[in-house]
Amino acid sequence: MDNARIRILVVDDEPRNTKLVEAILSREGYCVTSAGNGKDALQAVADLRPDLVLLDVMMPDTDGFSVAAQLKADRDTRNIPIIMVTSLDDRASKLRALDSGAEEFLTKPLDRAELIVRTRNLLRLKELADLQANYARMLEERVVERSLKLTHSYRDTIAALSRAASYRDEETGAHVLRISHYCVELAIDLGMDAAFRECIFYASPMHDIGKIAIPDRVLLKPGKFTAAEWETMKTHAAIGARMLEGVDSPYIRMAREIALSHHERWDGRGYPEGLIGEAIPLAARLMCVADVYDALRSRRPYKEPFGHEDATRIIVSGDGRTSPRHFDPDILAAFTRITPRMREIFEAHVDGAAEKAA
Repeated sequence: MDNARIRILVVDDEPRNTKLVEAILSREGYCVTSAGNGKDALQAVADLRPDLVLLDVMMPDTDGFSVAAQLKADRDTRNIPIIMVTSLDDRASKLRALDSGAEEFLTKPLDRAELIVRTRNLLRLKELADLQANYARMLEERVVERSLKLTHSYRDTIAALSRAASYRDEETGAHVLRISHYCVELAIDLGMDAAFRECIFYASPMHDIGKIAIPDRVLLKPGKFTAAEWETMKTHAAIGARMLEGVDSPYIRMAREIALSHHERWDGRGYPEGLIGEAIPLAARLMCVADVYDALRSRRPYKEPFGHEDATRIIVSGDGRTSPRHFDPDILAAFTRITPRMREIFEAHVDGAAEKAA
C-alpha cells in the first residue's frame, strides 16, 4: 500500500484537533485534508473522494452522525470507511455512531498508536473492498462483452438460416426483411417494449425455416396442391419448430414459437395444433397478419399480386378463403391503424416476387 497515494479527510470544528490528527497521519505518509464543519465535509468528500474519513461527532451546523448517514446513503460514497471521533464515551453515542454507518469509533483524547492502527486496518479493508469491486466490474464487463458476441452470433445464424430457407421457396430476402418490419410496426402500435420489438425483428424471418425439408415437387409446384401434398406442405411448421429446439437464445425461442404457430388461427381453424385465441403465442399472432398481408401483395406461380387496398380489404373483411376471424382482434385493429405504414414497408423493399400495385 502506497501511503502517499492515500487521501484522508479529517473533519472537526476545533482547529487544534485537526492539526493534531494531520500531524500524526502525515508522519505516516498519508495525504491529509481537513474540513471544519459538516457542510464542508460533504463537499470535500464529493471533490476529493478520500479513502478514509475521520469525523468529529459534535459540530455546530451538521453533527457527525448526520454527515455519516448522508455519506452511507449515497451510492458513490457509501464504501468510504468512517472513524467517528468524539469526547462522548457513553454506550448510546457509540451505538448511534455505528448505526449511522461508521466502521470505527475513537474517543478523545486520541491515542496516537490506536489512531494509527485503526486507520491502517480500515485502509487495508478498503483496499480489499476496492480490489473486489474492480474484479466484479471486470467480470461484468467480460460477461457483457461475451453476451454481445453471443447475440451477434445468434443474429448471424438467423440470417444464414433465413437465407437458406429463401433459396428453397419463391420467397426472397426482401420478403423476410418486409416481414421483420411489419412485425415491429404492429408491435409498436400495440405498445410492446423495446426488447420484444428487437426480438421479433430478428426472429420473424425464420417463420418458414421448416420448408427446407419439404420436397421440391411439393414446395415448387405451380398449381394447386392435392390433399396429400397439402398435408405434406403443412408439416413445415412442426419441422421448423424441431429445427430450432434446444438453443438458449431469446431470438431462437421466439423464432421457434413463430415457426410452429404462425399458421394457427384465432378461431381455431389453423394448423398444426388447432390452437384457439390467446393459446397462440403473441409473436405468432403478429406474424400471422404480417405473413398474410405480404403473401397477398406478392406474386406466386398460382396467383397475381394484389394491390394494397385489395390486400387490406381481404384481411379486414374476408374473401371466402381469408377471414377476419382468423386474426387476433387487437392485432387486426392495430393492422387497420397502420395500413399506410405497411404499404410503405412493402414498397420500400419490393422485389421480383412482388409488384407495386395500387
